[in-house]
Amino acid sequence: MQTLKLVPVIHYFDTVKEWIEAFPIVDSDLFVTNKWLYEQYLKPLGGNPQVIFQEEYGEGEPTDEMIDAMHKDLKRTEYGRIAAFGGGTILDICKVLSLNIPDRSEDLFTGKAEPKKMKQLVAVPTTCGTGSEVTNVAISSLKGLGIKKGIAVEETFAERVVLIPEPLRGLPYKAFMMSSLDALIHAVESFLSPKASFFTDMFAKKAIWTIMHGYKGMLEFGEEARFGYMKEFLMAATSAGIAFGNAGCGAVHALSYSIGGAFHVPHGEANYQFFAAVMKLYAKKAPNGKIRELTKMLSEMLNLDATYSGPVYDEFDTFLDRLIAKKPLREYGMTEAQIDEFAESTVANQQRLLVNNYVFLEDGEYRAIFADLY
Repeated sequence: MQTLKLVPVIHYFDTVKEWIEAFPIVDSDLFVTNKWLYEQYLKPLGGNPQVIFQEEYGEGEPTDEMIDAMHKDLKRTEYGRIAAFGGGTILDICKVLSLNIPDRSEDLFTGKAEPKKMKQLVAVPTTCGTGSEVTNVAISSLKGLGIKKGIAVEETFAERVVLIPEPLRGLPYKAFMMSSLDALIHAVESFLSPKASFFTDMFAKKAIWTIMHGYKGMLEFGEEARFGYMKEFLMAATSAGIAFGNAGCGAVHALSYSIGGAFHVPHGEANYQFFAAVMKLYAKKAPNGKIRELTKMLSEMLNLDATYSGPVYDEFDTFLDRLIAKKPLREYGMTEAQIDEFAESTVANQQRLLVNNYVFLEDGEYRAIFADLY
């Protein structure tokens, strides 16, 4: 049984300038980034790389249409390594761009085309959430099929990862919160996964403790306190990425793809909507399993003493809600008729994730979650 696999070489620098000094830009480099990141951090450092801006191809989460449009433009030029300098959307897109892309990238996600690595990939995350930099998972909405799917093969690993906390300071509060909540959910889901091991638990627990410590500091000293924890949040996100890259994520992520694909809800925000509901169901169905260890950890982090007898996951939900509130699913545009549609789609299309559930969930339980959150 494989217990841990680490593929990318991971580098750390305090600033973008230190990174570029260590790995100078050459003309054949292709940077895929956002214009504001390029203008603020890369352009002042000189060099003449090729650059494309993600927002010129579409906003929000990755889609096959964005990937196909980028690939079409890149056919007109010659370039060497790809530097993905951005959030999860850019990282996931660049994993696919590093492959031999058929006329329709959809074919890679549906298994109709075999992936083959063509370009070296350097992943530089500018958020503290996806963990995509250290996984081989790339997610995309397939517009023609109306679903979100993932590809996870050896060829989609980056060769190098560069961690730099400096760009995180430019994240608005909501983007920061949804990003870091995504990392927290990665850590929790991988900790509870049946594929978890001694090694993945080390990364998952460290990520949980680190993120919760930062959140407690923010609640005590205000949201601006997050700037004092940027390195810690970045390291926690990568640690969570290592954990879920090996142990996998489960029902929270599987459920989130419904509203993410249909209403373009950012990935971390979509996960957050389902997080507490899934944890409460797990704790109800199998309270004496591994979730007992998670419950104990959270009780300590939330300063619940030994005499506390209330539902820990209700307290956990309240704690997170003080940082940023959730919304009913109908506020995203979901209709009552979509309760059954989304539940059925989750079961039909997300078995890659559902096999990592802490306990088996019946089809009706997925429906009940959508109905309760509607």
